[in-house]
Amino acid sequence: MAPTLPSLDIRRLRSYVFHLPLFTRTVLVFVIVFWILELQKVWNVVQWGALIPKEVNLGTMYRLNTYPLIHRNFLHALFNTLALIPLLERFEAEHGTLLSGAMFAGPLSTLPAAAYLLVERGILRQNTALLGASIWVFVLLGVEGIKAYKANPHFAISTYRIPTWTTPLVILLFTTALIPNTSLLGHLASVGVGYLYGLGYLKILAPPAKVLRWIEGKLNLLGRLPHYVSIDQKTYGRYGVLPTTSNSSLSAGGEGSVQMPYIGSAPTILALRKDPRLLKIPPYLSASCIVIGIVWLFLLPLNEYSRHTYISENALLPGQVHTYFGGSEQNVFNAYKHEVQSLKGKDPEVIAAQLSNILGSVGLKAATQKYHYEAAGNVYTGENAYAVLHAPRGDATEAIVLVAAWTNMDSEPNQSGVALALTLARYFKRWSLWSKDIIVLITSDSKAGPQAWVDAYHDEHSADSADPLELKSGALQGVVVVDNALDHRFESLHIVYDGINGQLPNLDLFNSAVAIASGQMGIGVSLQRMWKHGDSYRERLQTMLRGMVSQGLGHASGPHSSFIPYHVDAITLQAVGHGWQDEMAMGRCVESTFRSLNNLLEHFHQSFFFYLLMQANRFVSIGTYLPSAMLVAVNFTIMAIALWIQSGRPPKRRAGSATVDMKESEVEVVRKEGMVALVPTADLAIVERQLFLPVALVVAFHFLGAVPLYVFNNTQQEALAQTLVFFAYANVVLPTLLAIIISGFTTLSSHRLILLQCFSLLLLGMFLATLATLNFSLAFLIGLLAAPLSFVGIAMSADNGDAPPKLGTLRKIVSNALLHLLSPPVVVLAVCKIFGADTGATLAEAAFGWKVSGLRTQVAVCCVWWPAWLIGAVIVSPGL
Repeated sequence: MAPTLPSLDIRRLRSYVFHLPLFTRTVLVFVIVFWILELQKVWNVVQWGALIPKEVNLGTMYRLNTYPLIHRNFLHALFNTLALIPLLERFEAEHGTLLSGAMFAGPLSTLPAAAYLLVERGILRQNTALLGASIWVFVLLGVEGIKAYKANPHFAISTYRIPTWTTPLVILLFTTALIPNTSLLGHLASVGVGYLYGLGYLKILAPPAKVLRWIEGKLNLLGRLPHYVSIDQKTYGRYGVLPTTSNSSLSAGGEGSVQMPYIGSAPTILALRKDPRLLKIPPYLSASCIVIGIVWLFLLPLNEYSRHTYISENALLPGQVHTYFGGSEQNVFNAYKHEVQSLKGKDPEVIAAQLSNILGSVGLKAATQKYHYEAAGNVYTGENAYAVLHAPRGDATEAIVLVAAWTNMDSEPNQSGVALALTLARYFKRWSLWSKDIIVLITSDSKAGPQAWVDAYHDEHSADSADPLELKSGALQGVVVVDNALDHRFESLHIVYDGINGQLPNLDLFNSAVAIASGQMGIGVSLQRMWKHGDSYRERLQTMLRGMVSQGLGHASGPHSSFIPYHVDAITLQAVGHGWQDEMAMGRCVESTFRSLNNLLEHFHQSFFFYLLMQANRFVSIGTYLPSAMLVAVNFTIMAIALWIQSGRPPKRRAGSATVDMKESEVEVVRKEGMVALVPTADLAIVERQLFLPVALVVAFHFLGAVPLYVFNNTQQEALAQTLVFFAYANVVLPTLLAIIISGFTTLSSHRLILLQCFSLLLLGMFLATLATLNFSLAFLIGLLAAPLSFVGIAMSADNGDAPPKLGTLRKIVSNALLHLLSPPVVVLAVCKIFGADTGATLAEAAFGWKVSGLRTQVAVCCVWWPAWLIGAVIVSPGL
């Protein structure tokens, strides 16, 4: 018969891993932990723990013990671990856990290190670092080589007899030849120490066996520590050692006698989900996720985690053209500014008609558009004026938009901005280099006007709210908004880039504007109202947090915001401060930006659409910042899984119960995949989960969120502040009232409440994880504010029975106080109070965004956060 290749037996491999003794497991855990720590950039683990000859002194003697646990990269750690585990497991099985720990923490680590330092630093005068578990691998190979020599001194190859103790040296030579960056000197020192230990010369350094036995007996290590190997080679697991039996019925299909393996590794997996200690871990793991997520966010401003901005689209060539706007154009600008000032205070129809006439007089096709919106009792009406400059070298399939609002976001008259837009329209008409149409748009305001125009441009408008456009061009490739409400020279340009619902323009557009303003024109650039930025950690963090707040709110931050939902990249250039820059400098910035956009061969796609800016020239991409929000979201999922496991556990048996007639010591023999375990009978009980009521309540509570969503989007602005205060007071009594009503129809047992909280946290985690990919800031902020929901409610140790829950008085008081302080209406009131914002105006802005701009922040608050909060408040309410 032809020989067959051996196949990998997953069951045997799993059994082997689960049977690893205690010290071997500990070493494996330390290697993994140190490798994980090497992923962060704040603390250099290799520099801290490697055996670097010139760094070793009395204060760093710990390096003599830490260097075998630290590796340069994942592959280094993986291969060293795979080589070490079998050898170390065999050593520990022979000598015991205590002796293994003492020897490898002592002479088997320090002696190779001392020999290496003596030669490397004392003789060779070099400073090559030594690290990795291969040191221990060759120590153990040396030990095994001497053992093999004592049992079989030679092995024959042809007519040659080769001593078996040379095997480690042969392996060392092959390793040095085949694997780069290996330390021949370090491995030679390790093999030498292994030889000395195998020959018995180092056993004098081992602790006496009597002392080890006394420690084992005094601390009862055999009974307390699973997988512990005593000095007498007796291994203990969770339920002790199973005896050898000859009963073939207990074998896994084999014949004759079989010895069942000790419990404490693979067989205990059968009962792991029933282990009460399991549910002690999730709260700490959940809290760790939240803390790590917050720390992750605060690490982002560091140089190691953020990057310098760069241009990805080579066709843009920002700042590579000579600009000609200036000179005589200053007189044209002054004339247009005088015309604009003469229109101040007139009706929007008159203003739009006059502006349309001016645009038509320079040879552009001009038209107007009326709009009318109502939201929160306020009326937004006006008329836009716009004109199209058809590209001499184009085919009307693409267009660039220049926007100037009559009043900016601060309700200030944008007279210089409008005059500059008119001047640029006249200036652009004179050039024949344009390959894309240029649309000049002047809106009556900064919110409703741009939204009405862009909706009508894409035929998404309502006939009752906005007129259709008479003139159109091709697909919009980019938008630049000019905002200059100053009557004097300005100092710098403030670039506004936030879109509706947290959407952002392509980073290439922002980078192009920065490169042109600061690089070509020498004009300072600021963002997020950080007028002075010293590029310190604090200022980076402050800028990033301001951007997160703006993105999380999702409101329109300027006329450009209306374009971004249509995948049209747009920014606003706002003149701020007192300086020596004039309108001509701002016009040259716009000209150079339009020349770059004119170079585009296709729509913006090369650079990032998801990013956090912390300075004009520094950003963090989604791959770096997203884990912080995901960690906050996953804490809810972890607690939901823990509650699901708890809901499947049998109720605690009460003392004196007539239904309990068995002894607690009764166990059953469980056989699975060739393994045998003794498991308490009570742990094998099956509990049927009562899913209907918890699922129905979770669905009902989330649909209940439509009530505040409707109320706050359809209430008059004058009553919005009072409505929010009333809603905050109603939330104090609503959970108790709902708990009483539900309890009147059915019993809210501990089992049902556990499932109720489980499904609520599961949905919350799922929603936030999904939202984090679309609006990172909103998901992160809601996740932090809702974090207490993971820790209030039914305790992990609570009885999973049919009786009502019994929460401690102190636990109820603290939980209720914490939840009501962090309820959505209270948070909104507190934020408005802290930042000095008018509550009614803020809610009216949100209502306008909901009805006009497509703002969806209210959905996340009213239909995700508030229902989850309400369920948590019901669970801890006094009504239960």
